[in-house]
Amino acid sequence: MKFEVEIEATPAEARAFLGLPDLTPLHEAWVDRMKAFTIDGPTPDDWQKLVKTWTSGVPGMSEGFEAWQKLMTSAMTAGLPAKAEKKS
Repeated sequence: MKFEVEIEATPAEARAFLGLPDLTPLHEAWVDRMKAFTIDGPTPDDWQKLVKTWTSGVPGMSEGFEAWQKLMTSAMTAGLPAKAEKKS
C-alpha cells in the first residue's frame, strides 16, 4: 500500500510544523558578518586563525609555522602605515 500526501506550506510553516527552531536571526547575523568581511577584507588575525585551523593536528607543521606566519603577516601589511610607537 502506498500513500502520497502533498502539503503546501512555506518553509517557515514547515519548520514550525516539524518543531524545528527559527534560525532567521542567526542567518541575518551571519549574512551581516559576511558582508562586513567582504567589504573590510580579512585582518592578519583572520589569517592567523585560518592557518591554525589548517595546520592543527598535522605532524611537522608547528616547527615552521611561526616563520611562515611572520612572512605572511609582513606581506599583508607591507603597504600599511606603521603604528605610532608609545612614548616611555
